[in-house]
Amino acid sequence: MRLLLVSIIFGGALAAAEYPAPVAGDFSIPNFPFADGETISELKLHYMTIGTARGNNGVLILHGTGGSGHGFLRAEFAGKLFGPGQLLDATKYFIILPDGLGHGESSRPSSGMHARFPKYGYRDMVTAQYRLITEALHMTHLRLVMGTSMGGMQTWMWGEEYPKFMDALMPLASAPVQIAGRNRMIRRTIIDSIRNDPEWKNGEYQEQPRGLTTAMYGLMFMLSVPLEWHKEAPTRDAADRFFDDWVRTRAASYDANDLLYQFESSGDYDPSADLEKIVAPLFAVNSADDQVNPPELKILDREIKRVKRGRYILLPISDETRGHGTHSLPDVWGRYLGELLDLTK
Repeated sequence: MRLLLVSIIFGGALAAAEYPAPVAGDFSIPNFPFADGETISELKLHYMTIGTARGNNGVLILHGTGGSGHGFLRAEFAGKLFGPGQLLDATKYFIILPDGLGHGESSRPSSGMHARFPKYGYRDMVTAQYRLITEALHMTHLRLVMGTSMGGMQTWMWGEEYPKFMDALMPLASAPVQIAGRNRMIRRTIIDSIRNDPEWKNGEYQEQPRGLTTAMYGLMFMLSVPLEWHKEAPTRDAADRFFDDWVRTRAASYDANDLLYQFESSGDYDPSADLEKIVAPLFAVNSADDQVNPPELKILDREIKRVKRGRYILLPISDETRGHGTHSLPDVWGRYLGELLDLTK
């Protein structure tokens, strides 16, 4: 395996949070095998680390659909967790922030293969993450695995597939069951908006197809925060401006092939059969205003009982919660992370 390290100083984030400078790297896996039998001649996983590896002090943090590890450097996340004396003090812990397969600066359809890129699923993403941790970073145990949204779902998978590899697990904004109901229907809206658009051209478009903008409509309502958005857009004209700005900004930051693959990748997700395999203490944290994982479905109320050392925490709606996006606000759920770390000292 080849390991290429490039040190990158993120000056603004470092100055604000006063944690060690992130170090970026690329891990190359030749002939990576996918679960469906396909292979790719070279799979590149991009990642960042913060701090120094010492024994079992690694903290793996996994991002959501369409995101990247870089997103965790925002002040509202890193600035609340990685600084001196904070819960994940990077002078004490070794923070690992990978870009998932198909995301960020890792290998993805827009890297050149377009729709010829192998179809990947969450299982492939977790396998690649494990190889990064064990083969590139040479770690045999982690202090904590945690993740947001898609990363939360993959945290459940880590607990099942590598049950003795970590001290603790903290999935945020997720549920440990197959994606179905409204969640699946909105994902289909996003997928079909791109795949059924003649401008998509089987992935060989020269300009982003109009279907990408249509996909943003589905994504917007998937991530909607009714109470907070009504405060931000209390009139018809304000709502129109909010809508136009949200769709335009998001569409400009995505590639249609990448987004299509990212949402299709959730199709193999279903950890429900193996929840009893999880042995590490697990705190599952969701927010009551999360439109992706509405608490009314009672999924976690039921499934957490099958996790030997599991605890379900439902954050009540407040002025601080932001629906599904609450997963990235440690100010709201940090106390529970502290309890989990104390429990697993």
